[in-house]
Amino acid sequence: MLAVIQRVSEASLHIDGQLKASIQKGFVVLVGIHSSDEPSDVTYLASKIIGLRIFSDEEGKMNLDLQAVDGDILLVSQFTLYAQTKKGNRPSFIEAARPEQAIPLYEAMIEELTTKSGKQIQTGTFGADMQVHLCNDGPVTILIDSKNP
Repeated sequence: MLAVIQRVSEASLHIDGQLKASIQKGFVVLVGIHSSDEPSDVTYLASKIIGLRIFSDEEGKMNLDLQAVDGDILLVSQFTLYAQTKKGNRPSFIEAARPEQAIPLYEAMIEELTTKSGKQIQTGTFGADMQVHLCNDGPVTILIDSKNP
């Protein structure tokens, strides 16, 4: 399971021109689910996301986590994180989990992040065509791979 975490000052997600979710300070998390992923990948990744200390403290050092800054999470499913581009110019997504496997893991990630953060997680809609608008603060972008702990 891959997660691209962007520290944001604000973000919103629209589907068919309608606002579906928005946050202020926090993380936009793009999560890609691999065909070999299991519930243990969800647990590992959720813990890493919640524990990330990438907000500045009073000395300007990245030392604070989401809870310390009362931050929120906007979680977006992103199968294209597993694009294979070795052959040709058209990406293959063969390694991304099929919806019947990915949806339960995505829902488990929402539940795990909710439990660990104590806050409602804002989300997109699995499989929908979404427009995500964000202001990457820093910019700070972190990639975490559950298969490479």
